[in-house]
Amino acid sequence: MTGPKTNERPGTRASVKHVRTSAYKAREVLDEIRGLHVADAADYLDLSERGISEVISKVLDSAVANAEHNDLQDPDELFVSACYADEGPTMKRWRPRARGRATRIRKRTCHITVIVSRLDDDAIERRRDKQQRQAAGRGNRADRAARVARSRGDEPAEASADEEVSDTTASGEEE
Repeated sequence: MTGPKTNERPGTRASVKHVRTSAYKAREVLDEIRGLHVADAADYLDLSERGISEVISKVLDSAVANAEHNDLQDPDELFVSACYADEGPTMKRWRPRARGRATRIRKRTCHITVIVSRLDDDAIERRRDKQQRQAAGRGNRADRAARVARSRGDEPAEASADEEVSDTTASGEEE
């Protein structure tokens, strides 16, 4: 059996209707952000060169705002649980052609829906730990030198870091 129907999915949703682009173009971007943390999805949409990504970014922001204000959820604990684009009405226009004929032009529209849900507790803890490790690892050259030395199987990190400093001073004095 397949998963729950789209209107029965848990989470907070936001949608936009009658967007003047085809559903195919929207689905290509939505497939990339499905399952991502809200911050990662927003980063992806900001860097995307497709025009539809601006509209999807607004819908994502709206879904996060709905979750924050209506359901009292923390935006840092949300991820894109589902997102889809359905076809909207197609506007038909006519273009004159040779010999008195006309051809149809289809101006397609779509309806975009984004659903955000809260991450489970384990995923939230893993994400916080990862952020703390990244914040602690930035700008600390001694820690990086120690990790590199351990991975190479060299001497202890403190000794190799001291040797590098003394080598550079000695070479600087020789010149």
